[in-house]
Amino acid sequence: MDVNRERLAASFTELCEIDSPSRREGRISRHLQQVFRELGAAEIVEDDSAGRTGSESGNLIIRFAGALECTPIFFSCHMDTVQPAEGVRVKRSGDLFTSEGDTVLGSDDKSGLAACIEAMRVLRENERPYRPVEFVITTCEEIGLVGAKALDPALVRAREGYALDSSGFARVITHAPAANRLTITVTGVAAHAGLHPEWGVSALILAARALARVPSGRIDEETTANFGTISGGAASNIVPEKAVIEGEVRSHSMAKLERVTGEIREIFTATVAAWTDPTGSAKGTPAVDVAVRQDFPVMQLEREEPVLRRVEAAARSIGMTLTYERAGGGSDANIFNGNGLATAIVATGMTNVHSTKEQVELQDMVDLTRLLLALLTESSC
Repeated sequence: MDVNRERLAASFTELCEIDSPSRREGRISRHLQQVFRELGAAEIVEDDSAGRTGSESGNLIIRFAGALECTPIFFSCHMDTVQPAEGVRVKRSGDLFTSEGDTVLGSDDKSGLAACIEAMRVLRENERPYRPVEFVITTCEEIGLVGAKALDPALVRAREGYALDSSGFARVITHAPAANRLTITVTGVAAHAGLHPEWGVSALILAARALARVPSGRIDEETTANFGTISGGAASNIVPEKAVIEGEVRSHSMAKLERVTGEIREIFTATVAAWTDPTGSAKGTPAVDVAVRQDFPVMQLEREEPVLRRVEAAARSIGMTLTYERAGGGSDANIFNGNGLATAIVATGMTNVHSTKEQVELQDMVDLTRLLLALLTESSC
C-alpha cells in the first residue's frame, strides 16, 4: 500500500490553516468529524467535556469497526495549538513545511492528525482489512492536558494505543515523569514603607529567603524542580503583604516526587516560622500556605508490554528502526496511562515546536503513516 504523498501534504496544509488555538477548536473539530465521516467511521462521539474545559468542542472519539480479529487499538492526537496561531499560512519549500513566520505551523499536533487521515484513506482505497481502531482527539492539550483530564476513559473501548505527539522521528517515549504543581502563598503585613516600615512584615523578603534554600533545577537523573513565577506587593512605598509563587516538581519516581515536594513545603514553613520581630512593633505575624496538586501522573511502560511489542513488530515489518526513550515532559499519554489505558508516545517528525520556526518534513509524515498502516494491518496482529 502506497502513501499518497501529495494528498498527505495537502491534508496537512489544510489542517494547519484551520486556526485552532486552545479552547477555540470548534472549526477543526467540525472539519475532522466531516473527514472521518466521509471515510466511513462507524461512530463519531463528541463528549461533554466542553463545559469543563471552556473549549468550543468536546473531545472526539472516532471509531472504525475493522474486519480483522485483532486487539483493538487507538491513536491519540490533540487538535489545539499554542499561540501565536491566528491566520496560519503554510510555506512549503520542497518537502519542508514551515509557517510564513508570524505564527506557529501547527505540526504539533496536526502532523499526527494528517497521518491518521491518510492511513484511513489508504486502507479504504486499497480495500484492505484492518483491526478495530479508535481515534481519540483531545482539546486543550497545550494548556495543561485539560481535555484529556476531562475525558471519561470509559468512552475509549480499546485499552492500548499510541499518542502521536512528540518531536523527532522514529522515537517511542516509554517513560515520562509525574508532576506536582505548587502554589505557595506567603502572607505578611502591609505598612507604609516610609512612615512605619517596622509595623510591616515583608512577604517578598520571606519568600526570597525560602527560595534561596529550596531544591531547584535538576535534582537527580529522575527529578527536577522549578519556580516559574512570583507576584506580590502593591507599590514601592508599601511593605508587601502577599507573595504568590508558582512552581512544580517532576520525577519519574513517585517517592522522590513526594520527598522533594515535602522538602519545599518544610523549608517555606520553617522560614516563615523562624521570622522574628526585631523592634517588637510589627502589627501581625506572617503565615504561609503551600497548595500542592498533581498535574499529571507518572508514565512507565516496560519493553515487554504488548503495546511496545506491537509497535516494534510493525516497525520491523516496514524496515524502520525505533529508539525508546524517557521524556522529561508530560502529555495526554500520562493521563491515559493513569486511567488504565496503556499508551506509548510516537514521534511525528515535528521540530522546533512552540515557536514560529516550527517545521516538519513530508517524508517523516509519510513514514509515520506507513507505521500506522503496519499497526492497523495483519503485520502486528
